[in-house]
Amino acid sequence: MTFGPAHIAARIPDEIVEMEARARRVKTPCGDGAMVWRLWGEGDPLVLTHGAGGGWQHWLRNIDFLARNRLVMAADLPGCGDSASPASHDHRAISAALAEGIRQIVGDRKADLVGFSFGGVCLGHLAAYHPEVARRLVLVDTGGLDTPYGGDSIASIRGLTGEDLMERLTLNLTGMMLRHRATVDESAIWQLLANGKKTRVDAGALVIPDQLLKILPQVQCPVNAIWGELDGPHPNPSLQEAAIRSVRPDIRFRVVPDAGHWVMYERPDAFNRALEELLASA
Repeated sequence: MTFGPAHIAARIPDEIVEMEARARRVKTPCGDGAMVWRLWGEGDPLVLTHGAGGGWQHWLRNIDFLARNRLVMAADLPGCGDSASPASHDHRAISAALAEGIRQIVGDRKADLVGFSFGGVCLGHLAAYHPEVARRLVLVDTGGLDTPYGGDSIASIRGLTGEDLMERLTLNLTGMMLRHRATVDESAIWQLLANGKKTRVDAGALVIPDQLLKILPQVQCPVNAIWGELDGPHPNPSLQEAAIRSVRPDIRFRVVPDAGHWVMYERPDAFNRALEELLASA
């Protein structure tokens, strides 16, 4: 049977359905509607934010590991996934929605903030604007550092069906998010289609060229980072480390070998160990 993008997006992979079924779904204020969070586990709060065009499922390979001894709070960022658009499309409004959500869920406890790509830029601003909610900030393959961009452009899938469509989606994922074809699976392809269609914010305008670099000096909590060795959009981890270290010389920086941009999906075990080590550090 010939199938197109709508057919793929309508068939939510079983592992995503199962993970969401075990989540506690919480809504907090966001613009004219609600921001949607999924919660797993108990313990010290750990906020996870996704990259551009994504949703909470970017963390699919990491949630169970992290929720063993943490309250994992995976957000659909304002204007993404199931969350409403922010009151205005700027970091002040996005940070306000995030901060209000964290306060409503965990009260006056501070949270460890772990943000992937665009989500890391959002959490950098959150930590600067609302220091009362931030215990630690961990950046994962983030942009906004005024370093050269190296990712491939996303090629159009217009008019493609069947195997031609699947091949183009695979190439789009390996050109931007993942380095190895073997890690392109049903869940990754579904996320690319389904979450991309839901996105209503212009992530590029909130990142490029140096919005993270400019805000990091205002962040009062410790700042750490994890990078995929083979990240395409933000290549050469040593270059990225140098950029962050120019404004945060105290940063702890870890590199996950043989991983592309979506490091926590492509090499989840190595990523989980690196994140656990950073979160345990003083």
